[in-house]
Amino acid sequence: IAFSCAAAFAPFIEIHTGCYANAETDAEQAKELARIASAATLAARLGLKVNAGHGLTYHNVKAIAALPEMHELNIGHAIIGRAVMTGLKEAVAEMKRLMLEARG
Repeated sequence: IAFSCAAAFAPFIEIHTGCYANAETDAEQAKELARIASAATLAARLGLKVNAGHGLTYHNVKAIAALPEMHELNIGHAIIGRAVMTGLKEAVAEMKRLMLEARG
């Protein structure tokens, strides 16, 4: 898919993180993270900016955010769910803090 996107001069690719987010064991999650990292590396080498999203939460976002190729993460459900309890400003600030922390 990354090759097709690059050939079509698409500026971005979005990697679906649902299998990573839904992994039931640490081993499954590590396997999915490796697949995402590999795809992100290939896409970046092809000149694509890399976005990702689906199922990302406050508990699993750091490993994805830490990937150096990631340009943008699309996270909605987790933030809005938290915002019901804390307010949108706090919910967004906490997610942003986690992502920036992952970047070191």
